[in-house]
Amino acid sequence: MFNLKTLVKTAAITAVSLAFAPAAFADGHTKVLRIQSVLPTTGDEIKMVRDFGEDVYALTGGSLKLEVLAAGAVVGSRDVMDAVDAGLVEGGFAWTHYWAGKHVAANLFGAPIAGAGVGLDALSFLSWFQYGGGKELYDQLWDEMGVNVKGFMLQPVGPEALGWFSEPIASMDDFRKYRFRAPPGMVGQAYKDIGVASVAMGGGDILPALEKGTIDAAEWCCPVADMAFGFQKVLKHYYLQGLHQVVVNADLYVNGDFYDALTDTEKKALEVAANASLSKSMSYRILANGKALKDLTDNHGVILHDTPADYFPAYMGAAKALLEKGAEENEFFAEVWQSQKDFADVAV
Repeated sequence: MFNLKTLVKTAAITAVSLAFAPAAFADGHTKVLRIQSVLPTTGDEIKMVRDFGEDVYALTGGSLKLEVLAAGAVVGSRDVMDAVDAGLVEGGFAWTHYWAGKHVAANLFGAPIAGAGVGLDALSFLSWFQYGGGKELYDQLWDEMGVNVKGFMLQPVGPEALGWFSEPIASMDDFRKYRFRAPPGMVGQAYKDIGVASVAMGGGDILPALEKGTIDAAEWCCPVADMAFGFQKVLKHYYLQGLHQVVVNADLYVNGDFYDALTDTEKKALEVAANASLSKSMSYRILANGKALKDLTDNHGVILHDTPADYFPAYMGAAKALLEKGAEENEFFAEVWQSQKDFADVAV
């Protein structure tokens, strides 16, 4: 794995051309869009990205092919957006809120905390995104962020489970005793604000951290994805109801220069396949989660619990405070959140 800063410093011009040019055409006819994920290629989300890639390949008659690279294949996971921006890879795959450090409004697209405080779930978020002005604001986000990318929302899922614990928790006081893996951005900050020792880390790092005792509780997503990472090997107490990520969205980032060089048909294929992925990912997860949850409880000794009642007002209060702070401090954040609130007034 290369360090992005070293690559850019030592080969400012040639690195981009060498990385970009060979990938443009694999055999003189097929353009190859290499996508570095922030996940191992065994991740459940990667299965859906590959399905998206198969649709693109078919729609273009084989002129555009997607290749998914594992986390760390070219750059570290935290450098994926910078690598796509610079053209070191043609594409990247993560969750929009991973880039909240570049722009706070990314939180409202990748993981609108507590349903943006207005009750958005995956289906209503998708309605806002496609028909309520969200797509136009999403396209604007990359300019606001200052990166040369074209984004495609692919996988809205949720709600996510609260998480996994070594022992049952009956109250927030019990919760606060744990070192808890939480997502980055506002979602994790809200946990800190209510006294939970939250730690952000990549999905592939969670099980090793649990085994080493670096953390002793964790959340990632939902039954099928959590099971794939093996949390059930270490923790047995599973809480499904959570407010932190009622909806969470994974997306594709394509280098702007690579995208501009595509034909109109290839651009349309990406758009059509992305729209299909939005619904396919949600419907896939419903059945997959049901099967995984049954397997976890029937065959792995996992025990389901109700989330402590005092969690909900505590977390919602912290979430609303962070949303209001974001709107006060950033004009574009305020614009996006207002759009979500206006949508919710009519449709939620």
